[in-house]
Amino acid sequence: MSAADTPIKSRTLRTLAGPGQATNVVAMSDLVQRVRDVLPSVRADLEDLVRIQSVWADPDRRPEVHRCAEAVSKLLSEAGFDDVTIVAEGGAPAVIARHPAPEGAPTVLLYAHHDVQPEGDPTQWRSAPFEPTERDGRLYGRGTADDKAGIATHLAAFRAHGGNPPVGVTVFVEGEEESGSPSLSGLLAKHRDALAADVIVIADSDNWSTAIPSLTVSLRGLADCVVEVATLDHGLHSGMWGGVVPDALSVLVRLLASLHDDDGDVAVEGLHVADAPEVDYTPERVRADTGVLDGVHEIGSGSATQRLWAKPAITVIGIDTTPIAKASNTLIPRARAKISMRVAPGGDAAEHLAALTRHLESHAPWGAQVTVTPGDLGEPYAIDADGPVYDAARSAFRQAWGHDAVDTGVGGSIPFIAEFAGTFPDAKILVTGVEDPDTQAHSINESLHLGVLERAATAEALLLARLGELHGQVAP
Repeated sequence: MSAADTPIKSRTLRTLAGPGQATNVVAMSDLVQRVRDVLPSVRADLEDLVRIQSVWADPDRRPEVHRCAEAVSKLLSEAGFDDVTIVAEGGAPAVIARHPAPEGAPTVLLYAHHDVQPEGDPTQWRSAPFEPTERDGRLYGRGTADDKAGIATHLAAFRAHGGNPPVGVTVFVEGEEESGSPSLSGLLAKHRDALAADVIVIADSDNWSTAIPSLTVSLRGLADCVVEVATLDHGLHSGMWGGVVPDALSVLVRLLASLHDDDGDVAVEGLHVADAPEVDYTPERVRADTGVLDGVHEIGSGSATQRLWAKPAITVIGIDTTPIAKASNTLIPRARAKISMRVAPGGDAAEHLAALTRHLESHAPWGAQVTVTPGDLGEPYAIDADGPVYDAARSAFRQAWGHDAVDTGVGGSIPFIAEFAGTFPDAKILVTGVEDPDTQAHSINESLHLGVLERAATAEALLLARLGELHGQVAP
């Protein structure tokens, strides 16, 4: 066990103040202890939230999402927020809770989401997906980390301050992030004044490890589509016409193969490539973090971090065709696939989707008909993580974790961050999280490292305290 994995109370607390900002070490030490004091109740509340099957993507479980919003609203009210409302703009319910800022102090918006991914095949889980279960210092269950742990982090930080932090605090808990946040723009427009803040903390990202925190400074965007190929107006006997008439599935396979070159690099022309932070991500760690099978090689060229964070990626995430159980000796007339593309920071999602569409339409073999139906778009985002707010965050992370935060990118997309930046262009955005490489968010056996929860909650509580010291350096 590394020093950063030991309980916070056994570590030496250091004074990490900026120029002219004398930090009260005793007060900060007390705050660290108060986080530890509230964690048992926070964990109990987190477990109750995990038991609610808040899967907005499943129409049959949407009442559970409403029940989860009510539970979150109650927790925030009991924590000391006087102004708590449940809102919706044509989509899932979200919760907004507000604590006013003291005179001259900034307001901090704390974001999380209470909806979760479907659990998949429950038989593949080692324990029931909606019954939180602790094993080896990790809490297993759908949403334990992504992102009900974000709610728990905000609750712990606010409770540690006794419901009276030195800054204004607004908590915004969304209810449809796992479905692409389709009504978020409406929520931001309708409730802009209630959500306005000087600093926005997005608790929905990853950490470098269970011992080393991360500040996410770039995120790839998203563009997806469904491509359908057609070769016949009806199926034909493969014994009579095979070798003469192309079947749609063979066409689709060749078309999808054209999306990458032999090295695995994306072969679509006109896509943007960015620069990645210089972080050592070894092949051994890639294998350990991913579970790639023996003998399977990495794809693409360049460093791992460039491929993960700064280059486009294309993945086929679904195919519609005849299932094997229903297969017959028939040439398939139509087949389709869903394609997901990640857009490097600095690129434009709509332009990238247009480039992908042109490629698909121009690379179909044997004159097959191709129809591309556009899907979701999410813009990439890059953060200029300099200035007093980010200095305060790094200081808080260093004290809470006993280790400097690593500036990282994220290969996946959190498209709503660009929406927050567009709505509140003067706000400083911090992207943090309670996940780690073993969390398995969106997969079976999702889990939360309980030590990471403690350190993340401590860092957020310390951040609120340090932002309270900045005053005019943050607020306009």
